[in-house]
Amino acid sequence: MTRTLAFPAATPEAAVAYFAAELGFEVDPDDLVQDLEAGRTDGYVVVETRAPEAFAHARIPGAINLPYRDMTAESTHHLDRDLVYVCYCESTVCNAATKGALKLAQLGFKVKRLSGGITAWIAAGYPIERDVEGDKAGGIRCAC
Repeated sequence: MTRTLAFPAATPEAAVAYFAAELGFEVDPDDLVQDLEAGRTDGYVVVETRAPEAFAHARIPGAINLPYRDMTAESTHHLDRDLVYVCYCESTVCNAATKGALKLAQLGFKVKRLSGGITAWIAAGYPIERDVEGDKAGGIRCAC
């Protein structure tokens, strides 16, 4: 038996349920940038979940900074509970977006996570905003 098929593939029905659920939790950079560039921003907010220093170095245009470590009922009371909060962090090796999405969900917010974080965003050549000068990669670190 091959390693690839050591565990049988799921039934088509199970695969539909699994992958549909997965898409309910994540959005990819291509879909997000197309929405942002087309001005389709109703219904969601992009949230940088790393520290303010990382946010200053490189962020997705229009994102807000809400470090996951600072998320509380008090720090999020002003957020609209009817929106979806798309959390991102540095990359797939940083879990600040996951921690932020978890905290927001625990506080009663609808959430998604951006696949690949700001690293994937920049690698795809998408625009960033910054408050400090330096190369594009200068602020790309976990910083959570």
